[in-house]
Amino acid sequence: MEIVKPLDENEIDSNLLEKIQFFKGPLGVIPSSVKTMSYHPKIADAFTNLNIAVMECKGSVTPEFKRLIGYISSFSSGCLYCQAHTILGAERFGSSKKRLDEVWTYSNSSAFSDAEKAALDFAFAAASVPNKVTGKLVSQLKRYWNDNDIIEIMSVIAFFGFLNRWNDSMGSALEDLPIEKGEKYLKETTNWTPGKHRV
Repeated sequence: MEIVKPLDENEIDSNLLEKIQFFKGPLGVIPSSVKTMSYHPKIADAFTNLNIAVMECKGSVTPEFKRLIGYISSFSSGCLYCQAHTILGAERFGSSKKRLDEVWTYSNSSAFSDAEKAALDFAFAAASVPNKVTGKLVSQLKRYWNDNDIIEIMSVIAFFGFLNRWNDSMGSALEDLPIEKGEKYLKETTNWTPGKHRV
């Protein structure tokens, strides 16, 4: 279902290819979406820089939790590709099986703190179309997180807004590793399938 076939690694500019090897750290693979962006090297380069900046942790929001925020944002928007990638990323950053199994039911889960629940409530609302952020959700978020943390949380949500639209619209093909994690952690809880993202 891909609109544009991702470039093979030998077709990508060598400097850019070296840079996008970065994704193998958090994901174990270079995403097909990034290989597709590589038709326009400046876009792939800027996207990689944005990913690095957004996922850099300067406060209380951990690398693992950023991926779970990305998951809830992607679930809200319906992007199956990003759901699998964020669950994979959360696992690679040390998320427990309980947190991965219960992320969609986080509001009733003992695996998530009140602060995390406030951030995930905000993420779901912020990623919804139309936007569902309310004053109550903002107050709840600000009760637990400082301004710098809120910027990091919102950056993750906005970053996945770009990715959700890219991958869902482009029909980006899911790689084997994210499919494996999606089927392991999401299939039973949310009826996840690769959908149009299976090659």
